[in-house]
Amino acid sequence: MEWIRANKVRTIAIIFIFFLAFWLRADFLTSVKHNIPHDTKYYSETVNRLLDKGIYAYKEEVPNARVTPGYPLFMTSMYVVAKGLGVEPFPLIRWVQLFISLATLILIHLIAMQTTKNKWVALISIFIAAIYHPFIWTTGAVLTETLALFFLMAYLSMQLHVFRTQRKSDAALAGILLGITVLIRAEFLPLYVPLYGVFLLQQWFKPKSRQMPAPVSKLAAFKKTAMLGVITGLCLSATMLPWWIRNVVSLNEFVLTASQSNPFSAGTYPNKDYSDKIVEQNGMSQKEYAWARIKAGFTQQTSTYVKWYTVGKLKYTYERMFFGSGHSPIYYAYSNAANLHKLLIYSAIIPLLALMWRWRHPSVMLAVVIIIMSLIRLVFVPEYRYNFTVMPLFIILSTWLGVYILEKMWGYISRKKIT
Repeated sequence: MEWIRANKVRTIAIIFIFFLAFWLRADFLTSVKHNIPHDTKYYSETVNRLLDKGIYAYKEEVPNARVTPGYPLFMTSMYVVAKGLGVEPFPLIRWVQLFISLATLILIHLIAMQTTKNKWVALISIFIAAIYHPFIWTTGAVLTETLALFFLMAYLSMQLHVFRTQRKSDAALAGILLGITVLIRAEFLPLYVPLYGVFLLQQWFKPKSRQMPAPVSKLAAFKKTAMLGVITGLCLSATMLPWWIRNVVSLNEFVLTASQSNPFSAGTYPNKDYSDKIVEQNGMSQKEYAWARIKAGFTQQTSTYVKWYTVGKLKYTYERMFFGSGHSPIYYAYSNAANLHKLLIYSAIIPLLALMWRWRHPSVMLAVVIIIMSLIRLVFVPEYRYNFTVMPLFIILSTWLGVYILEKMWGYISRKKIT
């Protein structure tokens, strides 16, 4: 209450932003017809199969591990609740995702404050996130995006908190949150390793401070960071352990995340030209065929494959915003929504480059996540839906640049007035 009284204007602004975010999402959910894509249909079949037969299987009638169980289990809980309430499950899921989307705004505000320590960056970031169309559209999509984004932001906020407090309990909670995130979207599994790596470098090369006349030795910093990293990794593993045990028991094999290899194979076709037959499959498995294509591509069409596995895939991933599952009529809260997406992407490049020099700054962790996830995306087939989960970080960095420029301009104008 004290904080609210001392920050009345900011409190009113935050309340307005959340009311606007709620209204836009509710208006979207109730004013359009939502499409049901193939992935959603397969998820629904998976849930019904699990409820009716006790079998977890995606696209098949026998147990498999083609997709991680996070979102199907979320859907299963919604199906049970919907049955108890006597309502249809999809509308219920969409309304629950609306509130998950609002909760994500809180986490974005928290991450912005943790990294930039600038209240204006945090405030403007959640305003942009409130009106950014993909964040609105995905509430209507019965797909992983909204839930995955919430847990990714929760993990990242907790990981930043770990770096500040260096408490074991915080590191454990970070591991649990990352484990849940991975069970929803598997590609985030390796994320914590480079984050701890950069944090260790920051500890080793921390600038001297009057408050710390006797700096911690590099060995002590390594031991502390390694311990926190191990705790995070162990709690990540413990969260995923039931999934691993299930796979060993039901499938007689260890599956780390998911067994579906199609995204990796599809990513070997430059510019998504699936008519490309650089090698013949000749009975090879999908994974073997993918590696054969990569080997042949980089040796026989070197420039094409180098371009595809760098700027080509990055362009496909980030050039356009994600439209969710599709709907009609198309919902726009304002015109030229695509321009906002492009502005966020291109303007964030400047702070991303700047953080290469100011790598001790807490915000470098946002750059690390963007870079690592972009590198991971280069391995698989590029889709613009894959930019969705890192867009809050682009929003924070872009806003930080804008606020920095405005503060410099205001300072210059103020000095001019004095002179």
